[in-house]
Amino acid sequence: MATQIDLPTSDQNDPALRVAEALALEISALHALQADGDYSAAVLGATRLLSDHPSNRDLLLIEAHSLRMMKQTDAALAALERFEAHHPHFSQMYLERGLCHVAKRDAAAAIHCLRTAVSINPALVMAWHMLDGLYRMTGDSGSAELAARHSASLSSLPQPIVHAKVLHGDGEIDAAEALIRRFLIEAGDHPEAMRLLAQIGHARNVLDDAETLYAGVLAMVPDHDEARHEYVQVLIARHKFPQAREALEPLLLRDPRNHAHRTQAATISVGLGSFSTVIPEYREMLSEIPGDTIDARARRADLNLWLGHALKTEGLTGEAIEAYLAATVDRPDFGDAWWSLANLKTYRFTNESISVMQERLDAPHTAENDRVHIAFALGKALEDQGDYAASWAAYERGNRMHRESNGYIPDVFETNTREQKRVCTASFFAERSGWGLNDPAPIFVLGLPRSGSTLIEQILASHSMVEGTQELPDIQRIVQELQGRELNFDNPRYPGVLPDLDEAAVRRFGEQYISDTMPNRVMNLPYFIDKMPNNFRHVGLIHLILPNAKIIDARRNPMACCFSNFKQLFAQGQEFTYGIEDIARYYRTYVELMDHWDTVLPGRVLRVRNEDLIDDLEGSVRTILDYCGLPFEAGCIEFHKTKRSVRTPSSEQVRQPIFRDGVDQWKKFEPWLEGLRDALGADLV
Repeated sequence: MATQIDLPTSDQNDPALRVAEALALEISALHALQADGDYSAAVLGATRLLSDHPSNRDLLLIEAHSLRMMKQTDAALAALERFEAHHPHFSQMYLERGLCHVAKRDAAAAIHCLRTAVSINPALVMAWHMLDGLYRMTGDSGSAELAARHSASLSSLPQPIVHAKVLHGDGEIDAAEALIRRFLIEAGDHPEAMRLLAQIGHARNVLDDAETLYAGVLAMVPDHDEARHEYVQVLIARHKFPQAREALEPLLLRDPRNHAHRTQAATISVGLGSFSTVIPEYREMLSEIPGDTIDARARRADLNLWLGHALKTEGLTGEAIEAYLAATVDRPDFGDAWWSLANLKTYRFTNESISVMQERLDAPHTAENDRVHIAFALGKALEDQGDYAASWAAYERGNRMHRESNGYIPDVFETNTREQKRVCTASFFAERSGWGLNDPAPIFVLGLPRSGSTLIEQILASHSMVEGTQELPDIQRIVQELQGRELNFDNPRYPGVLPDLDEAAVRRFGEQYISDTMPNRVMNLPYFIDKMPNNFRHVGLIHLILPNAKIIDARRNPMACCFSNFKQLFAQGQEFTYGIEDIARYYRTYVELMDHWDTVLPGRVLRVRNEDLIDDLEGSVRTILDYCGLPFEAGCIEFHKTKRSVRTPSSEQVRQPIFRDGVDQWKKFEPWLEGLRDALGADLV
């Protein structure tokens, strides 16, 4: 942590920073009063500071805790009501409430609050200890034994690890990481400390580090089932599905009926392209969840969501809708289920469903992530009803909430584009002519999301010689390897490192790509499609390592494309899509980069405009097939009849014949899109 003297002068003079530092000192003083047992003074101090900082979590906790310790239980509960209004998902607020109910001898209320606390933060030793006693008092010996095991396990750990786990459980990731790293430096390797650091790495999307740490934990404690489960999750996140399957095997052998293990196995199957096999597995697990408890409903909701995804991908839309709706019945605030219905693009919400979404959007206990999903779903529902003003308001709200949390930095892409243009020149490629792996199998379909790339993929996958796979992460994985772990936004290592690669290294990367994508090629056809849209940023790399690969740029009217991105909530990535200015800026930079590839690699990329496909399907299909060196097949014209798994948001649309409905859809929102038009500029629109 920087000291005052380390900070730039501008930071030293920042009024907000000075206020924050002064508040931190006052909070430390209040904690000291609590430690001395002077709870009355702590309450007075917290009350005084809360008048200026009414949502400060530390002050609210000091107030409630001190009131409880003064045996003013009703006052403490009233303070916790105010606390909840600001921080409805803070574990220690529920812990305090549970302890208040213990003081009031209300066992049922205490158990409910304490269970909520540990569901949010499993590292709360006191909560587990109190639950152990309460369960024994109420005769629930099974739950008591489970709570006792949790309590004993946490109590056996060094205190710094427990403290770091508590911080991590309450979302204080920076503080948790600093504490656990300090512990590891001082105490040496410890499996639980390494596991926590791996969890933090996973949360921060530093997946290579997380994978290495989990492997280290399992080398020390091979039977650590929790760590193994988390390790498998990281491998899944890295799309290392064969490795994930192997790592999961010991868990399935020890406990083959465990739902968590079976769910991971199903996720791995989906990752390897096997959707039909997981549908009966999800249904069997659903049948095995009894009762109507909160936990049972939550588990059923999750399983129905995953079942719906598999059914949708297989084209079983009616059954997918039933599964998604079942998820919303079990969890009316389940934003992902509501959005999944909207994301079918063809589903129309009932007035009753719209009312439920509107209610849950503003409900105080709805989690922020659910709120975001519901806002986007509501936008689609209201758009379908023709209420464009209300629809825009919902889309704008969802985008604003997501934009505030995603940390998108537009300069990163623009810096990378400048570097691509500087490094990847015509002479650079001429000097390396003949390098790379001469495998013609890959067909890259790239561009911006919502540009018509799924339609092109479906057309090509309808050909007898072409396999449609999915949006493959393997080019990005090579980019990450070239980039290294230390990302410098101002001076990135990639693509500047490309000139340092010799011919053998370039060929190795081509071989690596073909090898890594092989698990996704189950039909043994000569050609396969990689539909990762963001690969347009790496056309130079693709050409270098795979000079015979085909590259197709899916292009769409700028206004239509940008607006379609604005109203789309992506499962991951595409963080540029949650603000009109960001979208326009990204689109302009995309066009700039594609123009560069056209200049330095003339004829290398085939541009296919979505509007041309709609206006002249057969002519466009023949152009695409000619470019790919494929003979014409009539099945490509009747692409909507092709039976295959389609994962993208356009899955239902490409199972229908070509229609023009979406071409001018953006014009219904024209009154709210002047800012987009201005940001794109007259040269594009």
